[in-house]
Amino acid sequence: MTQASPEALRDREYPLTSLPNWRTFFSFSTDHKVIGIQYIVTAFFFFVVAGIFAMIMRGELITPEPDLVDRTVYNALFTMHGTIMLFGWTFPVLAGFANYLVPLMIGARDMAFPRLNAVAFWMVPVFGILFILSFLAPGGPAQSGWWSYPPVSVQNPSGVLLNGEFLWLVAVALSGVSSIMGAVNIVTTIVRMRCEGMGWFKTPAFVWTVMAAQIIQLFGLPALTAGAVMLLFDLSFGTTFFDPSQGGSPVLYQHFFWFYSHPAVYVMILPVFGIFSEVFPVYARKPLFGYKVVVISSMIIVALSAVVWVHHMFASGTPPWMRMLFMFSTMLISVPTGIKVFAWVATIWGGKLRLDTSMLFALGGLVNFVFAGITGIMLASVPVDIHVNNTYFVVGHFHYVIYGAIVFGIYSGVYHWFPKMTGKMYYEGLGKLHFWLTMLGTTLNFLPMHPVGLMGMPRRVASYDPEFAFWNVLASIGGFILGMSTIPFLLNMIGSWINGEQAPANPWRAIGLEWLVPSPPEHENFEELPVVVAEPYGYGKSEPLTENLGG
Repeated sequence: MTQASPEALRDREYPLTSLPNWRTFFSFSTDHKVIGIQYIVTAFFFFVVAGIFAMIMRGELITPEPDLVDRTVYNALFTMHGTIMLFGWTFPVLAGFANYLVPLMIGARDMAFPRLNAVAFWMVPVFGILFILSFLAPGGPAQSGWWSYPPVSVQNPSGVLLNGEFLWLVAVALSGVSSIMGAVNIVTTIVRMRCEGMGWFKTPAFVWTVMAAQIIQLFGLPALTAGAVMLLFDLSFGTTFFDPSQGGSPVLYQHFFWFYSHPAVYVMILPVFGIFSEVFPVYARKPLFGYKVVVISSMIIVALSAVVWVHHMFASGTPPWMRMLFMFSTMLISVPTGIKVFAWVATIWGGKLRLDTSMLFALGGLVNFVFAGITGIMLASVPVDIHVNNTYFVVGHFHYVIYGAIVFGIYSGVYHWFPKMTGKMYYEGLGKLHFWLTMLGTTLNFLPMHPVGLMGMPRRVASYDPEFAFWNVLASIGGFILGMSTIPFLLNMIGSWINGEQAPANPWRAIGLEWLVPSPPEHENFEELPVVVAEPYGYGKSEPLTENLGG
């Protein structure tokens, strides 16, 4: 791998080529836009797979008795549901957005390391298929949850090397390597390849949030990957890193795991914050309120994310002084996130709102995130956390963050940039049907988890006390509605891509470099690299964004 100066990277000349056809998306392409769409489509495949697992679980939980699947299958389903949703869906789909949009938004022709970019993507279907193939392993797939705590995770009743837990650990390690490669590439691209005139405070908020998320990947992922490899050795090769009878410590694994896996929430939510920051100004026709404070708050979240992991271990024998320290550090992170929320509300306030599907998902995601933030502060409090530890209250909070905020934000981004990516307009009616089904399903599915958790229903169980039945019936109905909500979405995306109306270059009258090129963009993005002369959210202002592209 060779190094190049920022000027050389920025001014590199590329031959003009034609737009990709469908075969291109099955090839080893080095075009960042092709790779971005490859990430997104692959991630949605795994989203559907993990969603089917979730609906089977909700089918099991609609009655108190374990009458649909046995407990072993249930344990495997919730383990693989959580694992695939995180490693096969959320991280790859956000990597897809970063790959597609970052070079366009910063006025670059491609990523800094295109081949490395392609290799990082092609590891995704490999480890995703490994997760699914583990159902064929002796004893079935991993059954110890997506956190894979020892000593449960180092048990191997089948006695063979290639068991489900082994494949799970290999797949997680591959996911870590892929994400580290992607992070190096994205951070290098943003730091070194921004076009002329694009200083840090002329860089779009989405780009800031992507860079912040990838910095967390760089310092956090090595810990998770190391923990997974050590666990693999304990499981398969007789080492005792986490075996207390031989001097090891299961709590040490929890430190490895949560040092990354709580900041991983910010890896997922920060780009969604960026999507909100791009969508609200466009559909409210107002500049992003407090732009500089919004982007600085992203970097503050990065710093604070390194000192919050122990709040997942309040019930693990953590000393009182450490509980207090991490309770306050966890609560402190609500300050920069609160700044963003206030900035979005101020952006919307008094605006001429256009409630297209993208805006509806952004608004729904904001409401859900505020609710999740309130329950998050409750869980940061030591007494509350210990009281509801290991109950469905935690499951409800987590899913409001992951689904209510992050998935809503992803849907918002898909609808917003769909015309740019495909050159076609989507069907607005199907989009709004998708939104309302998703909002209804999310509320019915995840809201009941809070009261039933406060009542004491434990999580990770296939059967429960009949007094919890009412809330579980509601949650299961919501889960089935969520499952159905993906049908109009898939019909809309596939049908619009094939037969949709031709999209103009800038259907939303948005401000940003990606909207100054045709839909979809040419292979090299720009015939002439832009020269930026203004901040990126000049709605209502008369000055152009660039001096040479007519923006």
